[in-house]
Amino acid sequence: MPVSRADNSVLGRWWWTVDRWTLGAIGVLLGFGYILVLASSPSVAERLGDGRDTLIIKQVLFLAIGGLTVIGVSLLSPRDIRRLALAGGLVALLMTAATLVIGVQILGARRWIALPGFAVQPSEFLKPCFAVVTAWLLAESKRTARFPGGLIAGGIYLLIVLLLKEQPDVGMTAVITAVLFAQFFIDGLNLFFVAVGVVLMGAGAVGAYLMFAHVQARVAEFLHPHGANTYQVTTALEAFGNGGLLGRGPGEGRIKDILPDAHADFVFAVAGEEFGLIVCAIIIAVFAFIVLRGLLRLLSETDRFTLLACSGLLVGFGLQAFVNMASSLELIPTKGMTLPFISYGGSSVMAVALGIGMLLALTRRRARGDGS
Repeated sequence: MPVSRADNSVLGRWWWTVDRWTLGAIGVLLGFGYILVLASSPSVAERLGDGRDTLIIKQVLFLAIGGLTVIGVSLLSPRDIRRLALAGGLVALLMTAATLVIGVQILGARRWIALPGFAVQPSEFLKPCFAVVTAWLLAESKRTARFPGGLIAGGIYLLIVLLLKEQPDVGMTAVITAVLFAQFFIDGLNLFFVAVGVVLMGAGAVGAYLMFAHVQARVAEFLHPHGANTYQVTTALEAFGNGGLLGRGPGEGRIKDILPDAHADFVFAVAGEEFGLIVCAIIIAVFAFIVLRGLLRLLSETDRFTLLACSGLLVGFGLQAFVNMASSLELIPTKGMTLPFISYGGSSVMAVALGIGMLLALTRRRARGDGS
């Protein structure tokens, strides 16, 4: 039944004020997530010694909860979003610190906390919460004289970076750095400090290369793609070549049988082999549509908090998608970062759903001056 514009219920008001185009695009990504988990997970589950349907059942549940999270969070008011970001960010920060003590170590990194049936990566939830909290601090510093919002945001950022360094998680650090820099830039950062920030980020990249052996290894693999340790990347590129324009067909791919991270970091390669260039281009277009539509809607936004928060959320979302797909195509050094709503992973799905729900909530049409 269509929803009437006269419907004054919570869902009725939500339907006519939410950005339905972005909501529809998220639905498309969830659909691709269901399809690709069916394609990639059974072979991975068998290699891990689980039942063929184990990962499918888990991811279907994660995607269902993620979809409900998007809708549920998008029903909230801007004030509630701020409260949720503060509370969620504090919990995520404490749990990220806890990973250094009770975390599970996987491939040399201690980023996960084991729970019954799955492991959670708390740092994933820092991204959307940090973007909203930073936006509130910067907006409040403009509204209230002598409120050191920028300094507080910088202090929180440094604390997060210190925790991520100990795990270590260079990719997450890079995304959060990009979010903070983008928000400071949009807030009117002096061009001199913009240049200083660019130099510092470059120095940070060099420092990460010098400090962490796994970063050196991945850069070496990128610069020498035919070396002995480039199996996953070269195999992923072969998958795109095998898929061609239209793909080999659902279930006909071979890459998922031999690629260890076919269901997670390299799920885009599975899409390329089984569904071809056209479907991959559609996936890229959907991500681009969500980011560009969000940024274009912000051109007419007058509320500083909404402008900064949504910008940060969109930068984090778009950068995560770009890093995953560019890594699969060997355009950048490989980085263990999931493709939003498509890669396997409960923490990733829930964190991205939280961020998109916040974005939809903040961009809902409201009466002028309604910040409730």
